[in-house]
Amino acid sequence: MKTRTMFSLAVLRLRLVWLYTLLGLLLSGGLMSCEKEEVKPQPEKTEQWVLDRLYFGRSMPNGKEVSEKDWSLFVDQVITPRFPDGLTLLDAEGQWQEEDGAIIRESTFILEIVHPESKADDEKLDTIIAEYKKRFQQESVLRVTHPAEVEF
Repeated sequence: MKTRTMFSLAVLRLRLVWLYTLLGLLLSGGLMSCEKEEVKPQPEKTEQWVLDRLYFGRSMPNGKEVSEKDWSLFVDQVITPRFPDGLTLLDAEGQWQEEDGAIIRESTFILEIVHPESKADDEKLDTIIAEYKKRFQQESVLRVTHPAEVEF
C-alpha cells in the first residue's frame, strides 16, 4: 500500500508541476501581450547638430571684471538676437598656467548653444566672440565644438 500511495503522490506532483508550468506560460504570454508598445518609425537624421561651448573670461586689462550687469546686457544685445531659439548660460571659475609657471585663476561666463551645423551659425558665433573681445578688451574667447545627437 505504501508503494502505491507514494506512486500516486509522485504522479500527482508531476501533474501539478505540469499544470503550474502550463498556467505560468499562459499567463506570461498574456502579460507580454499587454506590454507590447507601438513601434514608431524614427525620423531620419537629415542634419548634423553641434554643441558649441564658449568661455568668456571676466578679467579685463584695467584690473576690473566684466560685471553681471554688463554681461546681461551683452547677452541681450549680442547673443540672444543671433540665437533666439535657446541657449544655456553658466558661471564658472577657470584657471591656466602661464609660461613662467604661474597659475592664473579667473571667473568665467560659459555659453552653450546646440544648433544645426551651418556656416551661418559659425559666422554668428564668430561675431559674438569678436564683439566680446572688442567690448571687454579680451585677448581670446575659447570655443569648443562637439558633435551632438539631439532629440526633442
